Amino acid sequence: MDQEQGERPTVPLRIRLDFGYDGTDFSGWAAQPGLRTVEGELSAALTTMLRAEQPVRLTVAGRTDAGVHARGQVAHLDADVDAWALLPGRSTRTPQQAALSRLRGILPADIGMRSVSVAPHGFDARFSALRRRYLYRLADQPELADPLRRRETVVVTRALDVDAMHAAARRLVGLHDFGAFCKRREGATTVRTLLEYSWQRGPDGTLEATVVADAFCHSMVRSLVGAVVPVGEGRKEVGWPAEVMQAAVRDAAVMVMPPHGLCLEEVVYPDDADLAARAKESRVRRNLA
Repeated sequence: MDQEQGERPTVPLRIRLDFGYDGTDFSGWAAQPGLRTVEGELSAALTTMLRAEQPVRLTVAGRTDAGVHARGQVAHLDADVDAWALLPGRSTRTPQQAALSRLRGILPADIGMRSVSVAPHGFDARFSALRRRYLYRLADQPELADPLRRRETVVVTRALDVDAMHAAARRLVGLHDFGAFCKRREGATTVRTLLEYSWQRGPDGTLEATVVADAFCHSMVRSLVGAVVPVGEGRKEVGWPAEVMQAAVRDAAVMVMPPHGLCLEEVVYPDDADLAARAKESRVRRNLA
């Protein structure tokens, strides 16, 4: 039946959320019964704000593990049009402004909501993303470790050669099967395009890894870090991580590094006109030619 003239549209609004969190006290992103998670807290806040009958469902750009932080996380939800329009009440604020203010008042202090907006057509927080950028922090000089940053920095006891780690990391960049660095999931591919993997020593003496890819599989970043740490310690040659990658099977010598040194810094999306096409492309299973 055709929609009657003047009837309000029933298609839900897609809402984009940009936010960050201190992952220390969370059991990761994904909602789990009896555990405190980022998704659980955010869904509860949105359900309350929108007075939804069912818990609000979210799609996130990157499902972080327990203890992993985020500064540039992105998620979306599909909101009821009428509930969204009612958010400002009698105020002159837009629904977006009202939602941002209300969420900041409801959410706990370890989740910071940066912005709330109506997403353009074709936007999908997960599949429309072009790339994700992570940062991992390592301190190999305990006497210089900043106690104020202990929740985001992993301290190691051996001195590390950052130049050797950087050289090893550069050999992993490109389109590869990263099965050696991922926890495999049935039916899921481990082929990814690693766009950047670099190491440098920051002004405070901390080693910082920048890891950028079109997408990541489970535990991939922490395993990539764990693969080059033995190189920095002098226990493995610069070419060893690439050899492990080529074998495409998990190696017991590759440590999955602690989660608290890892932070999702940024998720990048294409121009609005290309969002839907990018989402369609991302859903295609990738294989090596």
